[in-house]
Amino acid sequence: MVHEHCNRCLAVARWHSNAVLMVVDAAFDSIGLNYFQSVVPKVELFRINLVEPGIITTMEELADADSDKLIPIWKNARSWQVAREVATYLSTLKNKYKISDREALIHWAKHADLKGWQLDPIGKIKGVGINTYQYLRMMGGMDTVMPDKIVKKVLFQILDRVNIPHPKSDIDFILLIEKLAPCTGYRAIELCWMTWLMQSEAGLSRTEKYASILPQI
Repeated sequence: MVHEHCNRCLAVARWHSNAVLMVVDAAFDSIGLNYFQSVVPKVELFRINLVEPGIITTMEELADADSDKLIPIWKNARSWQVAREVATYLSTLKNKYKISDREALIHWAKHADLKGWQLDPIGKIKGVGINTYQYLRMMGGMDTVMPDKIVKKVLFQILDRVNIPHPKSDIDFILLIEKLAPCTGYRAIELCWMTWLMQSEAGLSRTEKYASILPQI
């Protein structure tokens, strides 16, 4: 299931290949709430209430969306600011290259600089940290990893077993895991998702608990 989910992520096909929903997902996730219990249901609510009726279907519409349409879905204003500013930048790429929303996300992810991420137009957005930046790159088709605390904790334990020193920075961590991933038989993105999905909730791994949700996102 993890392999299939990561294949979908690398194919830029999460959320039924809807890039607007991917941006909203990343924006909601940026404040650190439980992904499956808090973020996923609200992204789905956004899809049902605003995307399906045709109210917000493009990056331009997300960028220009009024708060009175958004706040009833998700009350955190900072998340919406992140979503709108990311959508604004992706819409400029979309218009510049005459491409779709999804292709704009792919284009950005492919050309986004990791080492200089804070100078990137999306990296400069207030509320976009290295984790959100990397998460967007992953959803844009890049085989990489997020340096969040759970991922680092699990992978540091693995590094300890093979006597590899802990990287000093998040960037060094990302680059090391990308380099070591082929040696493990997994891709970097799989190592990232496995660390989240192996965590236990109510006595079940998240892979088991959310087995019905994963194929939908």
